[in-house]
Formats: sequence, structure tokens, C-alpha cells
Amino acid sequence: MKPLAAEQKLDRTDAAARQIMNAEQAAREKKTARLRALRQEKEEAERAEAAKNPAPVKRAPKKGS
Repeated sequence: MKPLAAEQKLDRTDAAARQIMNAEQAAREKKTARLRALRQEKEEAERAEAAKNPAPVKRAPKKGS
């Protein structure tokens, strides 16, 4: 049995929509991976910088009598 014209149109529309959504998801995942890698590099650089320059020791204020 031959599919109706309306069914064919729905199938094409559905396929196009799925293709668009899959492309958007792939782009989103690629962007997320790129941003995650940049964030990890930045955090690693900050840890290395903190290891080179430790924070000064804070002393408790003297209590006045």
C-alpha cells in the first residue's frame, strides 16, 4: 500500500527536524567539551601559580589590655 501524501510530508518534516536537533546536540557537546578543557587548563595554571606563590600567613590581631 502506498503511503498517503500527508504521511510522506510528515516523514520528511520529522526527518528534517531530527537532523537539525542532532546537529544542534553535536554542536552543544563539542562546545561543552571545548569549554571544559579550557576551564581545566585555567584551573591547573591557577594551582601551579598558587604553589609558586603561597598565601602569606595571617596572624591573629593582638588583644589590647
